[in-house]
Amino acid sequence: QLQLVESGGGLVQPGGSLRLSCVASGLALDAYAMGWFRQGPGKAREEVAVISYNGGYTKYPDSVKGRFTASRDNDKNTAYLSMNSLKPEDTAVYYCAAIRTRADPVNFHETEYDYWGQGTQVTVSS
Repeated sequence: QLQLVESGGGLVQPGGSLRLSCVASGLALDAYAMGWFRQGPGKAREEVAVISYNGGYTKYPDSVKGRFTASRDNDKNTAYLSMNSLKPEDTAVYYCAAIRTRADPVNFHETEYDYWGQGTQVTVSS
């Protein structure tokens, strides 16, 4: 069964850090670029990070650049999103997604991703 499972979400104070994990089963993650997305209350889903199949390319929107870092360990079939200096506006459900490509994920639309995780809640509040 092909699936992505996120973990690592929770409640954190402003300025704190979290690291999300996305474990893949039933697929070899080294054939996939990964995206991280979030959807806050009453907001549209937005991309917060992408990482190429080998980790050589990453991209972030200005809203998280310098605070979020995507990484991956293909031997463990796992992708990560490290989040630092968290702000209340980072509160959202965070999703990982996989797209089967070895091209750099420069501009893939979310509808092009093949697999999605179930999401993990991140709440930033004092």
